[in-house]
Amino acid sequence: MSDIRMLGAADERGISDDELTALYEVRDRTKPWLRANFISSVDGAATHDGLSGGLGTPADRRVFDVLRRLADVIVVGAGTVRAEGYGGVRLDDDAVAWRTARGLPEQPVFAIVSRRLDLDPDSDVFTKAARRPIVLSCEAAPDAQRAALSKVADVIDCGQTSVDTLQLKERLAERGLPQQHSEGGPHLFGAMIEEGSIDELCLTVSPRLEGGTARRITDGHLATSRELRLAHALAADDGTLLLRYVRA
Repeated sequence: MSDIRMLGAADERGISDDELTALYEVRDRTKPWLRANFISSVDGAATHDGLSGGLGTPADRRVFDVLRRLADVIVVGAGTVRAEGYGGVRLDDDAVAWRTARGLPEQPVFAIVSRRLDLDPDSDVFTKAARRPIVLSCEAAPDAQRAALSKVADVIDCGQTSVDTLQLKERLAERGLPQQHSEGGPHLFGAMIEEGSIDELCLTVSPRLEGGTARRITDGHLATSRELRLAHALAADDGTLLLRYVRA
């Protein structure tokens, strides 16, 4: 397990998983709260060899697991589901025990954002899901795909011709899923920034330079400035930085 410490702290003792969970926990779980989690190289690349997982470090994995533990729902764009090879999402036994001790369901719901519903209903992300998944789409989505996916997931419209992330946030909260954890991708995150739905960004800075033309953590939308406040900054022994920003 990678040691993680508060950046600049004199205490050399690493932060435990329970302490890490407390640092990221949103105290009022009833309030709709949309958090995004990304990793980037020092020079701003969001991928290594085309995948975000290529930038991963043990410290990043620890925080990633904590954020899933805290979530009511995990929200991922369809392109990221396909590119990163998502299967049925299941938390480990320690996370399940933490959740049940607090009266939460054993597993979070998995939600896929897809305007065109270009998803395979026979894929592991549906057939091996711990709970019935959600597909967040729009009214203009193809009827045939909607009918096929409705057999394995709840398909919810969040707009007419595209997915409105403010509606996405509201629809999930209405279903008793206010603590929302988004794992990408960049196009979905760009929409969240443009539409003002994002409350928090957890950004891991991987200690490497990528160069080249790798994509950023956000793309595909109009430039929109949103101010953030640094909630905490953590560092791992290998040089990984773990930054938590919240809406200013």
